[in-house]
Parts: sequence; C-alpha cells; structure tokens
Amino acid sequence: QLVESGGGLVQAGDSLRLSCAASGPFSLVYNIGWFRQAPSKERDFVAAIDWIGTGTQYDPSVNVRFFISRDNDKYMVYLRLNSLEPADTALYYCAADDKWGKMIAGQNEYWGHGTQVTVTS
Repeated sequence: QLVESGGGLVQAGDSLRLSCAASGPFSLVYNIGWFRQAPSKERDFVAAIDWIGTGTQYDPSVNVRFFISRDNDKYMVYLRLNSLEPADTALYYCAADDKWGKMIAGQNEYWGHGTQVTVTS
C-alpha cells in the first residue's frame, strides 16, 4: 500500500515536499515513481528512483526543479518540488514496480490515491 501526503495550495515560486509512505507486506526491492495528472489530461511521468536509491530519472519539464529521494529505513520516498509554476498543478501519485521500464511507462503494480498540488500565479 502506498499513501501520499504533503500536497497543498501554494503560490508560484513556492516549494513543497511530497511524501510517499509504503506500508503492509511491501518489498524494498521496488522502484518508486511519481506521476501527476492535471484536470482533463493524461497521467504523466514526473520522476523515479531505483530501489537502492542511487539511480534517478526525471521528466525534462521538472528536471532541476524537482528532486526525488528515498529512505528505505523508514519505507518513505520524497519528492521535493521547487520553483513551482501554475503548470505544475495536478494530482500527484506515487507508484511502485520492480521493473524499471514498467515504472517509467506507468505500468506499475502498486499505486497510491494521490495528493493534490495547486499552484496559483
């Protein structure tokens, strides 16, 4: 089970830290990714981190502004969102899969229910 938190209503230029908590019979050998879905749009890949925590990948639209990290001791994955823009407004999901390619493609085995991020200009 994956549970996201940390979303909110912020102004352009502000920062947020989203958290993804893994609970239950959840293996550590899972890659974790963040995806987002804006109203009337498809769900898009944002960032991913491998199960060790050393390999990462970002969508070009968020590279440099967003930073993904994980703490396996706490079964937590974080997404730091800096310099937020109104275009970042979306429902943010975390997801998990043991296959990196499936992770990036959005074909994850596990999904959370999302946390809303709203950025005003």
